[in-house]
Amino acid sequence: MSSVITLLTDYGLEDGFVAACHGVIAGIAPQARIIDVGHLVPAGDVRRGAAILAQTLPYLPAGVHLAVVDPAVGGNRRPVAVEAGGRVFLGPDNGILSWAVRAAGGADAAYELTNTDLFLESVSPTFPGRDLFAPVAAHLCTGRAVADVGPPMPVNRLVTLPAPTCRLRDGAAEGEVLSVDRHGNVQLSITGTDLAELGVRLGDTLAVWLGRRQVTVPFRETFTAVPPGDLVAFADSAGLVALAINAGDAADRLGLPPGAHVRLSPGR
Repeated sequence: MSSVITLLTDYGLEDGFVAACHGVIAGIAPQARIIDVGHLVPAGDVRRGAAILAQTLPYLPAGVHLAVVDPAVGGNRRPVAVEAGGRVFLGPDNGILSWAVRAAGGADAAYELTNTDLFLESVSPTFPGRDLFAPVAAHLCTGRAVADVGPPMPVNRLVTLPAPTCRLRDGAAEGEVLSVDRHGNVQLSITGTDLAELGVRLGDTLAVWLGRRQVTVPFRETFTAVPPGDLVAFADSAGLVALAINAGDAADRLGLPPGAHVRLSPGR
């Protein structure tokens, strides 16, 4: 197993939660290299965490990918390890891992984490990231087999988030808000390739339908291609269409939460 551990949480940076996880890993596997994917996922936003992990995965080395965003912490959801594409994903079985697992080629095997020999001696019901997931990740980096974490489970029993919707029909692309970042940029499930299939090119305008509302937005290379305060659409670093305001908050102005339906068509 690779000595790389990636870590994604909603723990924030104000407290010592992330440092505690780092410390546990260092105590068990001092040779491990930790990559912090991020710790500012909005509290309990499983969908946002899933999107970040899946979109970051192509740029991460193979290793153990630990993601803990769990609004039901202390409940009865299972802690799991999933093997996919030569990687191991650890986290609560609430869908947080599902999009990344799919991006890695799909689950090859899954296990429920029950082997207490791999946990810290005392496990807090409210901090499994420190007491359960971090030590398991560290032990895997020392050479423990994934099968040692606990009994296998059918991969079709893993909780999965619904795949983001996107379809082309009647000369338009229909999709949903995949995520909203801390700047208020609205990432859609519609790709730049989808727009190209509709004949949209850089410099064109888009008709953006938000329920019964419609706005016209320029399609540009980046948000800085329009004056401050103006709305713009562009293909972001993940190849997905994003709606943004130069020096502003598009999600707030447009009233677009994650999951909202959006329809794009060539403007006139």
